Amino acid sequence: MDHSLNTYQNIIELIGKTPLIKLNASVVDYEGQFFAKFEAFNPGHSNKDRIAIHIIEEAERRGIIKPGDTVIETTSGNTGFSLAMVSLVKGYNCVLAVSSKSSKDKINMLSSMGAQVHVCPANVPTDDPRSYYEVAKRLHAEIKESVYINQYFNELNVDAHFRSTGPEIWEQTKGKITHLVASSGTGGTISGCAKYLKEQNPDIQIIGVDAYGSVLKKYHETNELDPDEIYPYRIEGLGKNLIPSATHFDLIDHFEKVTDEDSAHRARFITRSEGMFVGYTSGAALQAVHQLSSEKYFDKDSVVVVIFPDHGSRYMSKIYSEDWMAEQGFFDADNEPHQTIEYINDQSSKK
Repeated sequence: MDHSLNTYQNIIELIGKTPLIKLNASVVDYEGQFFAKFEAFNPGHSNKDRIAIHIIEEAERRGIIKPGDTVIETTSGNTGFSLAMVSLVKGYNCVLAVSSKSSKDKINMLSSMGAQVHVCPANVPTDDPRSYYEVAKRLHAEIKESVYINQYFNELNVDAHFRSTGPEIWEQTKGKITHLVASSGTGGTISGCAKYLKEQNPDIQIIGVDAYGSVLKKYHETNELDPDEIYPYRIEGLGKNLIPSATHFDLIDHFEKVTDEDSAHRARFITRSEGMFVGYTSGAALQAVHQLSSEKYFDKDSVVVVIFPDHGSRYMSKIYSEDWMAEQGFFDADNEPHQTIEYINDQSSKK
């Protein structure tokens, strides 16, 4: 930042230092205090900005990347956008292997940021040559002078949040946090925050949010990957059909599973009740809080921080589309459409 002019040199200087916002109407019946770590305030609109800048700058420090080289990654959308943004500013090419489960909004945003995007089928085994994991590996082998970020198995993913998100939460709550609730995909966010927070106070409870169709919760409980747990689900950036080394299961106290439908409605509820335009995974995180509150998991002294990872604008063709919600069968007597748009005929009336 140029302090003489009070300006920033580029967009990536704005990464981090996101606000912690008290939740009110969305948690009115819950015991305790609840706060959202609102990661949509990052310039790339998600918490993945943090790992993009940290991993790329570490690669620069080690001398393994130079301007004109290519950054390659596997992504459900958010990491890809953050990497595309940082690469663009720093002078790197960006090639992304993206799951077809990612919203069209996310895919279009990646392309708009100048990334080369390869959309891969979502519901194939991880070792299938069409999977986005294998496609990224192949591209890395084919493209000379490229760096594969590999967020699922990169400890710098964890380190980014250990150095930024965790300390921010501790400082913002003045050390009074009792519970952290975070969705777990690669595991970098929850593990990095957990590592820092438990170093400050080992009694802080770390709650991971998992999806039905993912293996993480059962692996946490049994230390075994059960293929029978795997089936298609709709939530993006949450859960896995493999075990990422970036997930430090020993730091997580409990996993709570949530459904696609409940998470979609909860995200829409947050937007309508709090005025925070949040993404699908934010809905999943608060749905986990709702379920745990129903089970009396928290008490009046609880200070709960819930990480809201990204912005709702990336889900306009999904959870904020009345048509998409209806196609998924997510509307019923208890959850009906909230369409409030009226189109006025713009044709001039005949005299």
